[in-house]
Amino acid sequence: MKIQNAINDKWLVLLTIVITALLAACVAPVQPGAQSAPATGSIYIGVSGPLTGQNARYGEQWKKGFDLALEEINGAGGINGRKLEYVFEDSQSDPKQSVVVAQKFVADPRIILELGDFSSGASMAASPIYQRAGLVQFGFTNSHPDFTKAGGDYTWSNSVTQAQASPALADFAVTSLGLKKLAVFYLNTDWGKTTYDLFSKHASELGSTIVANEAYLADEKDFRSALTRVNEANPDGIVLISYQADGALLATQIRQAGLTLPLVGSGSLESPDFLKLGGAATEGVLIRGQFLPEDPRPEVKSVVDKFKAKYNETPDYFAVHAYDTIHLIAKAIEIGGPTRQGVHDALAKLKDVPSVIYGKATLDPTTRRVQNPQFVDLQVKDGQFVLWDGKTASK
Repeated sequence: MKIQNAINDKWLVLLTIVITALLAACVAPVQPGAQSAPATGSIYIGVSGPLTGQNARYGEQWKKGFDLALEEINGAGGINGRKLEYVFEDSQSDPKQSVVVAQKFVADPRIILELGDFSSGASMAASPIYQRAGLVQFGFTNSHPDFTKAGGDYTWSNSVTQAQASPALADFAVTSLGLKKLAVFYLNTDWGKTTYDLFSKHASELGSTIVANEAYLADEKDFRSALTRVNEANPDGIVLISYQADGALLATQIRQAGLTLPLVGSGSLESPDFLKLGGAATEGVLIRGQFLPEDPRPEVKSVVDKFKAKYNETPDYFAVHAYDTIHLIAKAIEIGGPTRQGVHDALAKLKDVPSVIYGKATLDPTTRRVQNPQFVDLQVKDGQFVLWDGKTASK
């Protein structure tokens, strides 16, 4: 069965590559620099991401972070007196839709940079289009290690990669928490499978054993059979490589099944939505994340307070990362000028840009990724994310 699954996965990857190439080939060639943005009026960036569908909550959080940042930037005079605005196209984080959005953006001379898409798969399907058109694709939530490697010099990201985050999650589960026999649930997507592969490899290197692994579809609702198998494997901890909605459902059914094992989650669970959807079942969940709203640093408190005042809610990682990204891009436009080529050239020059997530953000011109990413260990207590107290979670 494992051999057959591996064969199926290889055919799936091959099919995805072929479809992506065919879709990209349908786009009329556009030479870099051929599109000239207007010299007056607002400066526009394009956003490709989910506003409907199962990942809509991520797009909603993006918009809140974007809008808060733009209030600050435009309230201070914009960029050389010009307002910065965005055009958000709903892709549902679907590769087919992200390609259509890419075609629209590259043909619109107003758009000098694109943000998104949410998932690496949706972004990578559109990367050849942006590269050929000379329009920077800034995939700020794209953690796939190959995103910037395969995309070309117009593909950038300030996201931590799976090659960084997955081993860090394994370090947390095995070394910090002392878990030696792990069961893992992971989304049966490119992101989920890549994360699982990297996680399981490093967990094994650290001396842990994966006693059960369960791939599942995003719309799956009943995990009872999988939980029976997990229980029979007798793990001392369960790892969730999940998004917010499916992670909350899994946590709920795990607790309903009477399993009281420690639950360790990927950073993608770090959101108030995970807590709302999972309720009491999320209590005690441990996460290696990147942001804590209660961080006492003044620069964090200032943004969190502004967000609460504007939206009457606490920001999650995705909202604050979106906020950070707008300020980062604004700095690039300021340095390079409001043109596609200007933004492309300026990104490699960004250094120590103030960041809520990273403190200061610098982009590596070789990898086109953020340098020196940071992680923070969290636990859910009394319905809130707090700093992990340092206690092990082993039996």
